[in-house]
Amino acid sequence: MKILVLTSSFPRYSGDFAGNFIYELTKKLKDDGLSVIILAPHDPGARYHENISGLKVYRFPYFYPYRLQKLTYGNGIPYNIKKSHLAKIQVPLFILSEIFNSIKIIKQEDIDIIHSHWLFPSSLVAAICRRIFGIPHIATVHGSDVNTIKKSKILKIICSFIIKNSDRITTNSSYTKNLLLSINNNIENKVNIVPMGIDINYFRSEHNENLKEHFRAKYLILSVSRLIELKGIGYLIIAMRDVIKNFPKAKLVIVGDGPEKEKLEKLTESLSLKDNVIFEGYIKNFDLYKYYASSDVFILPSITIDGQSDGLGVVLLEAMACSTPVIGTAAGGVTDIIKHNYNGFLIPEKSSRDLVDSISELLTNESLAKKFRENGLKTIREKFSWNHVIEEFHEIYEHAIEENHKNG
Repeated sequence: MKILVLTSSFPRYSGDFAGNFIYELTKKLKDDGLSVIILAPHDPGARYHENISGLKVYRFPYFYPYRLQKLTYGNGIPYNIKKSHLAKIQVPLFILSEIFNSIKIIKQEDIDIIHSHWLFPSSLVAAICRRIFGIPHIATVHGSDVNTIKKSKILKIICSFIIKNSDRITTNSSYTKNLLLSINNNIENKVNIVPMGIDINYFRSEHNENLKEHFRAKYLILSVSRLIELKGIGYLIIAMRDVIKNFPKAKLVIVGDGPEKEKLEKLTESLSLKDNVIFEGYIKNFDLYKYYASSDVFILPSITIDGQSDGLGVVLLEAMACSTPVIGTAAGGVTDIIKHNYNGFLIPEKSSRDLVDSISELLTNESLAKKFRENGLKTIREKFSWNHVIEEFHEIYEHAIEENHKNG
């Protein structure tokens, strides 16, 4: 079975965060015996064609000069369009280039099925190709794409076309599924919830480095995310003001970068927390497990803005896989991961007080922390392991091809 994966985000170089979960998914599909070809947008410095771990990767340019390609990567398509007029102009050029390159690959590689990620623009391109070639199309929705579509009448019309020309649609959480159904509530029988998975063996790797010594911390509190308002990191920084009253040697390490970084650094300075809050910046993916494994608590304090929140919260899964107790807010897809007081604390969003109480409880109650570690690992194995995810996708692919043959 040959699968063409269309995505607007994919790692551009070794250790790149961008679309890393798409890389992991496609690599596992390949390991499961499928032939996978990826088509992703080009970015200056990235190769136009390469083989990565047995995956054929094609990258298409969509604007000249290439250094002015602004639509993808960075902070994501919705943010780039909002902040850059040049990115807006590049949308139709991007779609035309992706259509042209998709058609070329479908003919060249004799593709059996198309799997697109994010409804716009990749699923639109895939839906057009399905109309042209009659090839089954699976669309995967990650959350941010639905929120963008909900705000535009034109995009809602486009979404209807995509839904009509998708054999199956998968969402990464029940939250994302409900968002999609709020646009079209007649497609429930067409939608499957299939989360992105976690490589337990990778995150359980042996390591000898304890970062507590490096950060000179008795207690290490960790948060990993893109530094955007949606992640609610400001509420966590405010919580640290009270945490250090009882745990003066506690350090909060924030891994990630983004447009909110300067604002968050100013907040940290205004609260006199520069010695206890560390902005670590971008960390390559293969080094992340050291941070998770060295931490006493991992926190994802996501919030909801204009109906938009985290589609799932993969970093929570990564922390659980490293046996790190987790705290998350009851926002978006996080509620599919954390069962309160079973495998972590699920607290109200935008509540620094609840963050303080939950952090303090985990730093002083070792039996509870142990319970969260054990049940977190159990959750990963039962619901979020790649073996489980790949089995579901394989079944969806086979069913779509079988139905297509019946109707063809």
